[in-house]
Amino acid sequence: MKIALDAMGSDAHPVPDVSGAVLAAREYGVTVILVGDENKIKPELAKHDTRGLDLPIVHTPTAIAMTDHVDAVKSKKDSSMNLAVKLVREKQADAFVTAGNTGAAMAAAIAGPYLLGRIKGIKRPALTTTIPTATGRTLLLDIGANTEVKPEYLYQFALMGSIYVEKVWGLTRPRIGLLSNGEEEGKGPQVVRDAYALLKQSKLNFVGNAEGRDIPKGTMDVIVCDGYVGNVAIKLSESLAKTLVGFIKDEIKKRPLAMLGALLAKPAVDALRARLDPSEVGGGILLGVDGVVIIGHGSSDAKAIKNAIRVAKEAVEGNIVELIRSGVTETGI
Repeated sequence: MKIALDAMGSDAHPVPDVSGAVLAAREYGVTVILVGDENKIKPELAKHDTRGLDLPIVHTPTAIAMTDHVDAVKSKKDSSMNLAVKLVREKQADAFVTAGNTGAAMAAAIAGPYLLGRIKGIKRPALTTTIPTATGRTLLLDIGANTEVKPEYLYQFALMGSIYVEKVWGLTRPRIGLLSNGEEEGKGPQVVRDAYALLKQSKLNFVGNAEGRDIPKGTMDVIVCDGYVGNVAIKLSESLAKTLVGFIKDEIKKRPLAMLGALLAKPAVDALRARLDPSEVGGGILLGVDGVVIIGHGSSDAKAIKNAIRVAKEAVEGNIVELIRSGVTETGI
């Protein structure tokens, strides 16, 4: 399997990008094509033991910055992001991974010079994330691709999310929730109420509205919403988790006896930190695109890049694009 990585994507590129690629190539046995400035990539690769690993470089000195407008996708045709997408379009790679500019990554995949386009029948793609919950994990979408939606978009998000969770995570008939401000059927703005009606009459395992407090409970496997709400929810969740771990450490340091107890509790605290660490998620898949596209945080470290590549590998192995294509054809919406 070949994964095209935008090696100039993260905030600290290409250091975490290259390091994560090496980790992924070693752990998952995949070929990671490093797309970017070889004059910066090669020195980083030289710091690692890459014997037996397949890490080819596709050179381009051009990259899309976090501060660039999405129009840079067209003006910087030979950017690392565009060329990585091109590799997928030309079947030289099975998936595209980046920790770069989210808007530009979506534009490169959908409307760039080497666009992959949308799966036929999909009205809007949706960006996903995985949230750790009390019972395991929940897929939340959309988290930023669509700030304004129609009821049929939310229905398709639910359909794509359900297929992904069933085929990639292995859950039979995933429970679908619709994010709203109340669990009652009539709650939420008109678009949510209309989406509720579509989901209620569908063949999906729709269990009703989800309130914000339901997200971490794990009572639903897939929760859908518009990208504005989803983006706020995920950033709040990640920040809150980090803050709570910080609170625990601060309170322990204030109490000498608690410090002794903390030594005994350290394995549990470390496990908690790992469970809440966004780097374990790696990146979210952009569902609805005619190709596997994974987008991670700009602040990604090597572990996050490695896990983003893992998510790409899982999506390719799960044949997610073809399954969504078939699902859309069967439902006719």
